[in-house]
Amino acid sequence: MGVDAVEPDIVVSRDSVLVVRHENEISGSTDVSDRLEYSRRRTTKTVDGVDHTGWFTEDFTWDELATLRCRERLPALRPSSASFDDTQPVLRLRDVLDLVREASIEQHRAIGLVLEIKHATYFESIGWDVAALVDTELRGAGWQGDEATLTIESFESTVLGRLRDRGIRASYVYLIEAAGRPFDLVAARGKAAPTYRQTARPAGLDALAGVVDGISVDKRLILAPDRLGRTSGPSALVSDAHERGLRVFTWTCRPENEFLIPQFRGRGGARAFGDWRGEWSVIRDSGVDGVFVDHPDLGIELFRT
Repeated sequence: MGVDAVEPDIVVSRDSVLVVRHENEISGSTDVSDRLEYSRRRTTKTVDGVDHTGWFTEDFTWDELATLRCRERLPALRPSSASFDDTQPVLRLRDVLDLVREASIEQHRAIGLVLEIKHATYFESIGWDVAALVDTELRGAGWQGDEATLTIESFESTVLGRLRDRGIRASYVYLIEAAGRPFDLVAARGKAAPTYRQTARPAGLDALAGVVDGISVDKRLILAPDRLGRTSGPSALVSDAHERGLRVFTWTCRPENEFLIPQFRGRGGARAFGDWRGEWSVIRDSGVDGVFVDHPDLGIELFRT
């Protein structure tokens, strides 16, 4: 469809395979809860300080995960996507690397990969060095990444630093939430860890300059909505980061009312498309270097005009 890159999130299986899932708890994104043979593996775990109950990738081998089928995790909002439930298998990072390489050859253009590492500190606490696993996988797949075609991103800066130290050629991007604190720094410093919002301010950006190549922020940090949900943006964040040599990306541009700030919501309920052009235009005009979208056709329509 013309996208510049695809973005898989990765977690870890029991036998150290890097698995493409939004979270390591997979009851909402696979059919695992319907599989009687795995019913006893339902459990509660604390991940990044939050309790979650369900089924977790680290309790399954890859061969077991490969028998599961994917499901839309927001079926009420995305019924057309949910129509494909139980028809597609879970993928490994290796599968996505191969798909991107094949598509690049077929389309005669470079298609990038944006690799998001999830819960690195948590996985380290239970025995996995995610940086080492990613390093091994990229090299084993013959993925000749560079700053143009491979981006590695995470909400945890420490895992980005470990990968850079391993000599992985990539663009390194720090993910910034609209609220909360990065768990790796919380684990190391407790309440002294900076908040994400502090990191997005000029002093925090000063500390990131030269350490990472860019930031990728919750779109609310650019839209800067007021208490009534009306944008007062674009905020100064993008220009502040650019002044420090940092590229800026934002997530996630979605057209449904549920995901738009109140100013741009329309009629028809949560799953109807609102004034997504209005909201996305504010983001485009901020000068961001790239956006993450769930609807590539709509993203290309607006952001490439």
